[in-house]
Amino acid sequence: MTTMKKNQVNKAAVWDFWQKLNHVEPRNVATVVRAAMHEDVDWNGSHPINQLVGAEAVVTDFWQPLLRSFPDLKRTTDIFMGGIVDGEEWVSGLGYLTGTFVHDWLGIPATDKKTNLWFGQFYLIREGKIAESYLILDLLAVMRQAGFQVLPPARGMEGGKVPPPHTGDGVLLTEQDELETRITKQIVGAMGWGMERYVRSRDGGNLRSMEQEHYWLPPMHWYGPSGIGTCLTLEEFEDFHQRPWLHGFGDRGLHQTGGGRATPFICEGHYGSGGIWDTAFSKHHGEYLGVPATGKLITMRDFDWYRREGDLIAQNWVPIDIVDLLLQMGVDLFDRLRRQAEQRKQGNLWFAP
Repeated sequence: MTTMKKNQVNKAAVWDFWQKLNHVEPRNVATVVRAAMHEDVDWNGSHPINQLVGAEAVVTDFWQPLLRSFPDLKRTTDIFMGGIVDGEEWVSGLGYLTGTFVHDWLGIPATDKKTNLWFGQFYLIREGKIAESYLILDLLAVMRQAGFQVLPPARGMEGGKVPPPHTGDGVLLTEQDELETRITKQIVGAMGWGMERYVRSRDGGNLRSMEQEHYWLPPMHWYGPSGIGTCLTLEEFEDFHQRPWLHGFGDRGLHQTGGGRATPFICEGHYGSGGIWDTAFSKHHGEYLGVPATGKLITMRDFDWYRREGDLIAQNWVPIDIVDLLLQMGVDLFDRLRRQAEQRKQGNLWFAP
């Protein structure tokens, strides 16, 4: 079987799995999960879910509680793609899980209202079944929809749903043009190497050294998680995300030293995706999201999806496990949630982080 054909088979299998999950009765979810995943699957989710080992644990510790809280849960997929790199077969997807929030979940109080869970997910496929899974959920957005704000307001736009690709063509169920795929890989790769040229310094470093204006379509659209928000121009990206991020962190090259799990950069047509999981990326050098510098070496759970338009990048979706990030900096956002929920029970509807 050719590499391209195998990629199509893998995508078809994952797509079928997701469609079955959209229509499964909670009592039958175990059957659907077992059919799609290896018995000893290494499944990883946002904190506080973290690592689950084995299909049975995925059913009992993730899917059953999730469907109890959101019994009418449905997945809307905005980007869906795959690729094979160095013999590893990957499928990735981005979109929303939406359902009526009827029972508390992960300590987040239920609202009896429709709730959107922004997700980004990568699967490693072996022998036609899911062997590894990495899932980031924007849990801070779920808290916010329940009426809790555990971080200061984001600099970027926050609230509402993150837009899908403007072109409406992000679900790649068919083979994509090989030349377009190579162009995407080259352009996004050049942008990434530009980022690596940044050198941290006491005065904050020179953002111009990265030459990002050469790689992004004006206006570029960058979609970050709750706590960071959306940026709709390169200037907003620099002001609302890049400068604060580089002030807080800003090291380069640490992710190349090993540790954690890196998903290879995969491209299809005008789209590319990649990410890291529990991978060292920087020391915590300066204040970030209201947390003073700790000097600790921080690991990252971060995914990227890109859409190219012509010779430039037009859109970039960036789920990040912010809860896990701040926990490493000594701040437990779920503890803030618990305290706010207790304050609400006592009649105080607002409790500042």
